[in-house]
Amino acid sequence: MCYGAVAMTSAPLTTRRAALGALAAAPFALRAASGTKIPVGLELYSVRDELKKDPMATLQGVAKAGYDCVEFFAPYVEWTPEYAKQIKKQLDDLNLRCYSTHNGFATFSPDGLAKAIQLNKILDAHYIVMSSAGKVDTIDGWKHIAEILNQANETVHKEGLHAGYHNHDAEWRPIDGQRPMDVLASSTDKGVMLQFDVGTCVEAGADPVAWINQNPGRIRSLHLKDWGPQKKYRVLFGEGTIPWKQLFAAAEKTGGVEFYLIEQEGSDYPEMETAERCLVAYKDIHG
Repeated sequence: MCYGAVAMTSAPLTTRRAALGALAAAPFALRAASGTKIPVGLELYSVRDELKKDPMATLQGVAKAGYDCVEFFAPYVEWTPEYAKQIKKQLDDLNLRCYSTHNGFATFSPDGLAKAIQLNKILDAHYIVMSSAGKVDTIDGWKHIAEILNQANETVHKEGLHAGYHNHDAEWRPIDGQRPMDVLASSTDKGVMLQFDVGTCVEAGADPVAWINQNPGRIRSLHLKDWGPQKKYRVLFGEGTIPWKQLFAAAEKTGGVEFYLIEQEGSDYPEMETAERCLVAYKDIHG
């Protein structure tokens, strides 16, 4: 979708940005001080076929595998509030949390954002994440995306939420000498979460550990997607080329991570078995 599809007003004042950023950092500061375990969840796109067939049974399987939380992706915005309440009850019964949701570009229109706010509050989520900006070809286009995120963050913050942005590989490929990801980081409020998709960063040839260290407190959620030159994204977590131990250390010391999300686009195994194998590998590597 064209980046210009949504019109927004001018950016918030610098003082407001600073205030929002400080508030966003508070949950991490409390977690870091207390040494609380960092939850690990599953981006449900990893089990999308199972989820489509039977959402409740899929959530049961995710909980049984040992995950702490889940992230719903774009189709959730079609739910009614009543259905969202059913899902929330199921999550509560299974002791699962939903800290964030993935949302298409259209959700960041005024009407779309109102619906997302309603559903995310029912789910007790913290972040409404833009899953993709669509096709953006210019640096000015990426600055416009940053403006949309800033305006969205100001809107959702009034409801106790924050906006976020999830990268793909395009954000790491320079346009006129500038990486779009750097433009987004420097042009958005510090309250806007930079949800870090690690695999796409590595595929594009960027350094994931350096990125975390360059953006302290902004990397409050990570998509733990591995990558390898042969199997690409079909490689299981922990079997690709990503230096996970160094990455976890940076995320927890500098990045401000609040929760991890395993994401698998596919593998040689059925979806639920893939999710189970990835969680076992995560526990082996992270400890």
